[in-house]
Amino acid sequence: MWDERFSATEPVYGDAPNAFVAQQASRFQPGMSLLVPADGYGRNGVWLAKQGFRVHTVDLSPVGVARARQAAQQAEVIMTIEQADLTTWSWPEGQFDGVLPIFLHLPPSDRAEVHASMLRALKPGGLVVLEAFSPAQLKHSSGGPKQIDLLYTAEMLRSDFATAVPLLLEEVELDIAEGHMHSGPAAVVHAVFQK
Repeated sequence: MWDERFSATEPVYGDAPNAFVAQQASRFQPGMSLLVPADGYGRNGVWLAKQGFRVHTVDLSPVGVARARQAAQQAEVIMTIEQADLTTWSWPEGQFDGVLPIFLHLPPSDRAEVHASMLRALKPGGLVVLEAFSPAQLKHSSGGPKQIDLLYTAEMLRSDFATAVPLLLEEVELDIAEGHMHSGPAAVVHAVFQK
């Protein structure tokens, strides 16, 4: 599915960075090391690299990874761009100042373990900056999974990141404008957790 989606000529989620990523980037200092899991064709990773961060992205889709590498080259930024399944990837430990999973929706069987891996990947004091669709998204047509078990609540994230400090944790309704597949009213959960 992801290879097919990322093969489209038009970037299906637009070229601009995710609005929550752009808003939260000020929590980090240029030169800091950021991991962007499931970055698709690299729109968030490339933008963060252009802001002066050291960026490592990982995505399941070989097509997405190839496009991310091309986008990084066109933007003249240096990034580490890796193709891997996050559920079996050998997650680094204590290496990153931030992990930014954006609309990374995992099944319950994988979600808690991958979220725990994100925390382990952080240096002490590092931040997880997460945006995902909440169950209320099912009433909207602006994108996201249609299976309720792939959608996240604030309480679910509080449990998954129980060993971290929640600096921001909220379920909100907003308008998104990220290409034709993420456009219109949406219901999301926003989280910033500090290790």
